[in-house]
Amino acid sequence: MSTSSHYQQHYQAAINTPDAFWQQQAARLSWYKTPHNTLQQQDADHYQWFSDGVLNTAYLALDYHIEQGRGEQTALIYDSPVTNTKQRFSYRALRDEVAQFAGVLKALGVTKGDRVVIYMPMIPQAAIAMLAVARLGAVHSVVFGGFSAHELALRIDDACPKVIVSASCGIEISKLIAYKPLLDDAINKASHKPGYCVIYQRPQLRADMQSGRDLDWQLAAAKAEPAGCVPVKATDPLYVLYTSGTTGKPKGVVRDNGGHAVALNYSMQAVYNAKAGDVFWAASDVGWVVGHSYIMYGPLITGCTTVLYEGKPVFTPDAGAFWRVCAEYGVNILFAAPTAFRAIRKEDPDAALQRYDLSALHTIFMAGERLDPATYDWVSEKLQKPVIDHWWQTETGWPIAANPTGIELMPVKPGSSTLPVPGFNVQILDDNGQQLRANEQGYIALKLPLPPGCLTTIWGNDQRFVDGYLRSFPGYYASGDGGYIDQDGYLFVMGRTDDVINVAGHRLSTGEMEQIVASHPAIAECCVIGIHEPIKGQQPLALVLIKNGIDVDETILEAELVAMVRQEIGALACFKQAIIVTRLPKTRSGKILRKLLRQIAAGSEYSVPSTIDDPASLPEIAALMHNRGLVSPV
Repeated sequence: MSTSSHYQQHYQAAINTPDAFWQQQAARLSWYKTPHNTLQQQDADHYQWFSDGVLNTAYLALDYHIEQGRGEQTALIYDSPVTNTKQRFSYRALRDEVAQFAGVLKALGVTKGDRVVIYMPMIPQAAIAMLAVARLGAVHSVVFGGFSAHELALRIDDACPKVIVSASCGIEISKLIAYKPLLDDAINKASHKPGYCVIYQRPQLRADMQSGRDLDWQLAAAKAEPAGCVPVKATDPLYVLYTSGTTGKPKGVVRDNGGHAVALNYSMQAVYNAKAGDVFWAASDVGWVVGHSYIMYGPLITGCTTVLYEGKPVFTPDAGAFWRVCAEYGVNILFAAPTAFRAIRKEDPDAALQRYDLSALHTIFMAGERLDPATYDWVSEKLQKPVIDHWWQTETGWPIAANPTGIELMPVKPGSSTLPVPGFNVQILDDNGQQLRANEQGYIALKLPLPPGCLTTIWGNDQRFVDGYLRSFPGYYASGDGGYIDQDGYLFVMGRTDDVINVAGHRLSTGEMEQIVASHPAIAECCVIGIHEPIKGQQPLALVLIKNGIDVDETILEAELVAMVRQEIGALACFKQAIIVTRLPKTRSGKILRKLLRQIAAGSEYSVPSTIDDPASLPEIAALMHNRGLVSPV
């Protein structure tokens, strides 16, 4: 790669002169008070960005664009195949709805710094509530709609919200999920009691209200006085978003206002090549970080039209749902998890349902899990559009590594998330924290300071932040992922570091094996885990889903997969077992629960996490493992 490339100039500027680089990016935003202190180190572990700056994130997302004459441009498109509802909000209309609901919260005593928990389905009111909280300078904590009462109670006790905003129900393909009983149960379980709950009553199912505590959203908004934007410091928190922790207690990732706005605005241009007026669709949920960054704040700060979709990639009504949305709204940039495209591929392997006009669509981005080359190849072939793999985390809030389409479109290497995004100093370290050479696998770490927009701490527990992320390798943020950087500087993320297995002293990536297994023409999706082997310590086991309409003999398929892995990795991989399953246990955001599968194989006790999408997959897989004699004695 040429060191004089446009990308390299950006990257080196961000690494060598971060103050000047990020001051330039900050100048692209409309501040109440422009920051002069770009980067300040507080102590060995903590840094602040733009500490003397003053702004309001909701103002940047809405009011600013109205002032620039874009008030009538569509800001938000709501598309709900599960309710057969479609709705458009202009920037002016969305701002008015947000100001009105901010008035509701203000009348309930919500002020700067107060927390508001939002427990909502994918409806416009979820977006309105988030922006209304930000408008008041308060701190929102969005909890994925449909989380169990126990998990919601944990988050209530951690965030201690003054108000909880919810809806009467969520809607799946064939069922209604009543939210209010879950919310009531959670409040009963929680030690902290919110002063008020504001409930949006959906016509499909109305909730019973508790007198004195519960308010009807529609009635309260009709009486409210619109509220203005409250200026906040750049270092004040915008939101707390909980991510799973190894201890079982969720970690509240804290995102600040200033660094977050600067980073997202930069990423929309540098990574996604988005500009004001583009239609941007992140097919995720506001309960996850992708929803925060790229359904909500990133597109709106940039002046895009964002799509909020209440449905699935398949069965709403068919595997052409994504293509229908892209065609109907002229989507320019589509962002979804690989699992969504694998689901589409499984139901429609020949992409026969891709009968829609996709001429407006110019780029497809994928993240949230490793993009296996088989899925990359299928989407690339069927859509004939650039497919961009990129890698980031809840903790970083925006991409760590990507093909920087807004700076310079780099050659693609399937299996790689391409290059570190300017601002992220990515290193591969060994067990002792020493930097490894090209193509050597190790721990992926980010040299401090992290760029703007990354987590600043864990809510209410800074020691957990320091111990969990900064102690493994002093001077670095430990990502928890393993991988390598090749001779061209391309990053290959091979999975969580606990997905690396040790076979007779050889450290092997299950991600690499998954890549090989997934390339078999009969395989729709797969997962490889390490299971106990008395002689070699561990050996790999593949769990595979077969494409619809394909009939295979399990014994023959297994032999073919064993031969493929032996060919690509060698006999040292000791890959000998593959089991056909009808489904894999996943979180609602599409991540395979590999740790849970390892626990089943180890014969150890396990608890079913609240994030699981399909608990019924577990007994099936456990039975198949038992029948094969693969479950270790406890």
